[in-house]
Amino acid sequence: MEKHLNSRQVVSFFLYLCGFLAMCESILYSVPEEKKSGSLVANVLKDLKVDVKELSARRARLVSKSSKQYFQLDPHSGNVILKDKIDREALCGQNDPCVLVSEVVLENPWQLHRIEVQIEDVNDNSPKFSKDQFRFEIPEQVPIDTQFPLEQAQDSDKGENAIQNYTLSPNEHFRLDVQSHTDGSKYAELVLEKELDREVNPQMTLILSAVDGGIPKRTGTAQIIVDILDANDNFPQFAQSLYKVNLMENSPLNSLVTKVGASDKDVGSYGDITYSFSQVANAVSRLFKLNRHTGELTLAGNIDYEENSHYELNIRATDGGGLSAYCKVIVEVEDENDNVPEVTVTSTTSPLPEDSPTETVVALFSVTDQDSGDNGRTACTIETNLPFGLKPIENNYYQLVTQRPLDREQVSEYNVTITATDRGSPRLTSMRMINIEISDINDNPPVFETSRYELQLRENNIPGLLIGSVRAVDLDTEQNAKVTYSLLPGKIRDAPASSYISINSETGNLYAIRSIDYEDIKDFYVMVRAMDKGSPPLSSEVIVQVHILDENDNAPFILYPLQNSTSLSNDLVPRGADAGYLVTKVVAADRDSGQNSWLSYQLLKATDPGLFTVGAQNGEVRSMRPISNRDSFKQNLIVLVRDNGHPPQSTSATLRILLVDGFSDPYIKMMDVPKDEVAEEEDLTLTMYLIICLVAISSVFLLSVMVFAAVKIQKHRNFLGNQNSACTFSVGPNSQENCADSGTGSLSQAYNYEVCLAGGSLSSEFRFLRPLFPVFSVEPPNTQVNPRNSDGSQGLLSHAEESKLMSQARVSLSEDSAPRSGGPGCNVNQAIGANVNSGQSDWLAYQ
Repeated sequence: MEKHLNSRQVVSFFLYLCGFLAMCESILYSVPEEKKSGSLVANVLKDLKVDVKELSARRARLVSKSSKQYFQLDPHSGNVILKDKIDREALCGQNDPCVLVSEVVLENPWQLHRIEVQIEDVNDNSPKFSKDQFRFEIPEQVPIDTQFPLEQAQDSDKGENAIQNYTLSPNEHFRLDVQSHTDGSKYAELVLEKELDREVNPQMTLILSAVDGGIPKRTGTAQIIVDILDANDNFPQFAQSLYKVNLMENSPLNSLVTKVGASDKDVGSYGDITYSFSQVANAVSRLFKLNRHTGELTLAGNIDYEENSHYELNIRATDGGGLSAYCKVIVEVEDENDNVPEVTVTSTTSPLPEDSPTETVVALFSVTDQDSGDNGRTACTIETNLPFGLKPIENNYYQLVTQRPLDREQVSEYNVTITATDRGSPRLTSMRMINIEISDINDNPPVFETSRYELQLRENNIPGLLIGSVRAVDLDTEQNAKVTYSLLPGKIRDAPASSYISINSETGNLYAIRSIDYEDIKDFYVMVRAMDKGSPPLSSEVIVQVHILDENDNAPFILYPLQNSTSLSNDLVPRGADAGYLVTKVVAADRDSGQNSWLSYQLLKATDPGLFTVGAQNGEVRSMRPISNRDSFKQNLIVLVRDNGHPPQSTSATLRILLVDGFSDPYIKMMDVPKDEVAEEEDLTLTMYLIICLVAISSVFLLSVMVFAAVKIQKHRNFLGNQNSACTFSVGPNSQENCADSGTGSLSQAYNYEVCLAGGSLSSEFRFLRPLFPVFSVEPPNTQVNPRNSDGSQGLLSHAEESKLMSQARVSLSEDSAPRSGGPGCNVNQAIGANVNSGQSDWLAYQ
């Protein structure tokens, strides 16, 4: 019978294995348990039909279907190596065969090969009884051949290494009958061969031994103590010999599984029945609890369908006389959806280039669920707003592939959440996140912060001064985002732009190479290029305009009166002039701009500080009070011209003013100058010079008088010949027709000016500048006119009177401390033109 059972089990296993192989096409290997780590299990090259190079090139890897990786694949040799020593009993328990399932994954193209490694048992465990001692109470009237089932010994090994036989120590009353269960396990029954006599031998001690079939054999022993009782001729009887129960896994503790019941026709102590487990493994007895008085079977531990779905329990009912009956309880565990799907990522591609085409495989993963039926069927999803999609393949494997173009500048990385849901009730869900980084390509040029830069630089800067900076931003990363700056070729005032300005290629800082003068360059433009270091490089340009800011580095320049002559010009002012009389006007200019060129005028020093004043804004020199005879004949004024810069710069102009009596021309004016006042003013200055030059002047006096007289006669003749073009002084609206109007330009338009030029002067300098006061009309030489006409107007002088006035003027001029030669030029337009031209030439030289 035992051989028949073994043969049937082998055939069943073979048929199961053939069907499984036909369905899965698995590659089978075997390895004995307890083998050392690093041992060779098998070589897969022949079974996979690949060579070593292809195995390595296709990134072969071994993926375990269990929670722990017991094997590893060497891609350079194809050897499957044992990582850790395997204990078959700890791994599979009593399950047979013990198989570890792994999968070899090959890429490019993707292939999956199932590998099953059967763990072969070795005889490393000895048989063991649940207790070291068993006690039987047997009535003395038990008939011969009565069987008493004994406790089954446990051996963790399987097959030939499991328990193969039981032996009993020699005795005259009992023999041992070894039987087999349907699963092939051995158990022993104690059979009575000779009647018992309590009076002869009330107690017997036997040694029960369990022997396995391993090499070498291992043995476990237990002591059997048999107590002989008085006669009890009725056995307990169960209501049914087999109980079948369906139990939901994860049922709460102390739940009632079933209740068994047995009866005994005896009375008294022989009719008292107690219940106990018989031949139940320790692991099973810890899950269930049997009430020894009521026969209620309750749950004492957690039931997990995935660990074991079927339990068999033998229950013994024993009466007070020691007679026992047996029944079997079969517990079928029903699956509950208590395991969430598990997502196992096999490989990922990260970072992923942003120019990856669609359908690029990003990750490979599998989804498993330990539950059965619909509880173990799963579905997998990801977010819909991602540029990725799932592509299912065989054996619950999925590929995560790209579905849309990627742009790292918009999203640099993705956290893809994979959601796996089973079809149980209620449905269970698990999530696994895969991080995918997007690598950069050079697809963005540098972009400047603004389309045009306007910088400012103060003139007279020191070379190397920082003007400002430009900055461009590149949305790429690493080398593709490293920006360098350069100046594009260009011209500034016919010179290369690089001779004026330079740029730091790393920071974009702009520096002035040379000192720049605002009066020379007001602003200039350069082009700056920003280029990244990608391949190929990308660039962009921007215009940089540099404005030169003016500094107050130029002092005011006096245009009038000119200050570069060898001798200062005299401005004549008639005595008796009223307060506010316009004497002259100081005209100045400044090469600077803005407030640096705003000029103000101030009287710095004067012979008589209370006599004249200077307009702060227009530079007009006016009398502060009426001029009297008590005032000094010669007045020296120093006018300070200051600009509005910081710090301000200034220039002074020296004015020389002569106070004379009323005049109609320069000769009359000079004639009316009091000699005593001139002598008083100049006596101190000329005394030394007269003493030194007295001898020289005496020697040339006659010659000088003759030359002077000849020159004056000639000028007088020219004057009479041009009397029609001579200056006509008049008071009225038509006065501008005959004299130059100095109201334009730098002078006020509220006044008419008379400008007379000293004849024979070495330079065309202004002699005086004043408003027209008494107006005289010049007639031909022989005309006799009274000082006052009948209508009250001023009359013309006769030729004789004019000659007399000229003689007096010559005497006055000879007494002047600043000697001059020649006569006065009275053409106003010519005088103004000469002085304006002289001022313009000096201004251009100043520029």
